[in-house]
Amino acid sequence: MEVAANCSLRVKRPLLDPRFEGYKLSLEPLPCYQLELDAAVAEVKLRDDQYTLEHMHAFGMYNYLHCDSWYQDSVYYIDTLGRIMNLTVMLDTALGKPREVFRLPTDLTACDNRLCASIHFTSSTWVTLSDGTGRLYVIGTGERGNSASEKWEIMFNEELGDPFIIIHSISLLNAEEHSIATLLLRIEKEELDMKGSGFYVSLEWVTISKKNKDKKKYEIIKRDILCGKSVPHYAAIEPDGNGLMIVSYKSFTFVQAGQDLEENMDEDMSEKIKEPLYYWQQTEDDLTVTIRLPEDSTKEDIQVQFLPDHINIVLKDHQFLEGKLYSSIDHESSTWIIKESNSLEISLIKKNEGLTWPELVVGDKQGELIRDSAQCAAIAERLMHLTSEELNPNPDKEKPPCNAQELEECDIFFEESSSLCRFDGSTLKTTHVVNLGSNQYLFSVIVDPKEMPCFCLRHDVDALLWQPHSSKQDDMWEHIATFNALGYVQASKRDKKFFACAPNYSYAALCECLRRVFIYRQPAPMSTVLYNRKEGRQVGQVAKQQVASLETNDPILGFQATNERLFVLTTRNLFLIKVNTEN
Repeated sequence: MEVAANCSLRVKRPLLDPRFEGYKLSLEPLPCYQLELDAAVAEVKLRDDQYTLEHMHAFGMYNYLHCDSWYQDSVYYIDTLGRIMNLTVMLDTALGKPREVFRLPTDLTACDNRLCASIHFTSSTWVTLSDGTGRLYVIGTGERGNSASEKWEIMFNEELGDPFIIIHSISLLNAEEHSIATLLLRIEKEELDMKGSGFYVSLEWVTISKKNKDKKKYEIIKRDILCGKSVPHYAAIEPDGNGLMIVSYKSFTFVQAGQDLEENMDEDMSEKIKEPLYYWQQTEDDLTVTIRLPEDSTKEDIQVQFLPDHINIVLKDHQFLEGKLYSSIDHESSTWIIKESNSLEISLIKKNEGLTWPELVVGDKQGELIRDSAQCAAIAERLMHLTSEELNPNPDKEKPPCNAQELEECDIFFEESSSLCRFDGSTLKTTHVVNLGSNQYLFSVIVDPKEMPCFCLRHDVDALLWQPHSSKQDDMWEHIATFNALGYVQASKRDKKFFACAPNYSYAALCECLRRVFIYRQPAPMSTVLYNRKEGRQVGQVAKQQVASLETNDPILGFQATNERLFVLTTRNLFLIKVNTEN
């Protein structure tokens, strides 16, 4: 059985700035343009039965504004009339109205348990679309933005079960066939769950294909399902379709076809509950191993071989236990005996007296260590200096214990520890795992639409941007940019809803649920001379922070950043904030 490789993220030191002095608030006005929408955005509010934190993460915080990364400054949203509306900006002072590019064939309001409609821009000429009722559309668009060649045409349309949202898709084209792979997210009720929220998260990896030679329609050729207990922060299919990467709080596993989650979990539980093969105890001088024997076992059925650092036990011509011992034993003094209770008792004499063995046979997990109460008391006494029932038992000590109440709110990390996993598309096994520890996930951004989306993590006080490279097995995640002190700054924004950055890393931005947008620019040279009085040196660069306040009382439903502009969507308006002027 192959074991997943434990990897780590390699930070590029030249991209860090240890002398960063913080953001300076700039009062320079930001040009802001407002467009009134013909029809309201098709917002779907959470129902009474969607009460968990996972429902809120997946659907309650859904970004209703979609950026087409294949074309510059082009955004889309879906309105209550089922129309997909597009706004492509060429000139801020000559903004047109959003135009309709496609209309969903189904009535969105007819389905009671529908989710929000979702769209993903698979390639420069393909789009995947969900109407929120459980139907998946694959649409050929032609070259979007070109009025002569753009024509949205349904190439695939099928009901795929319970409602879902699309979180990623890719297009694979070779000489023989064209395929589209897409990731669909559902939160489903767990009928037999005895604890927890009563829901689980399902990620379905669907591949739709058509042979180039045939005139047949596109059809589903592969459906795989991953299950987990938390909504993934990030999930994306590799550009070659050979794997999948997921950042999540709780791990995901593939479920075999025809096997539901309860069966899968029952198997896991049965493995955990399985009775140990043997029990063992230890003192400072020796170890005692107890094995339950089959019925009618005799002395002739048992073979035990002792070596200085090895043991071999055979029962009725079957290998029972064999391997390297944790430490050396006096093999000549070690013995075994059959007890009246139909059990085999093996006594091993330690060569190194006083050494505590954490395991009997190196790497063997089939046995269970039994500790007596005296041993437990001795261990507790040895660890007493590390624990206390009082918050700060002796503040006059030279090194008093840490007092959590002295920490600022933005210094405290979440207790949860997320992981980054890479799954192989053919074996459906985990091949690489990165334990993210306290590296809090912040957001994702598409820097190059031909590559996987980048993800941004908090590292200490900074926010670091990582680009996955599935083709580089040794260095699969590349550190490509740093937003100085942004990890610390964003933690203080308690009402933040969406987080984004420019694809060229020139700025990062976050918005609150209502009105306010915060922009954090990369350090730039100053036009005037500025001195740091404390250190008595000239400051060469300053990082600006800007705040924009939108003239609306409607909640913010969507947020996207391009190199030049920020797009902010509310129920009835689309705002454009000009952040950078074109170089």
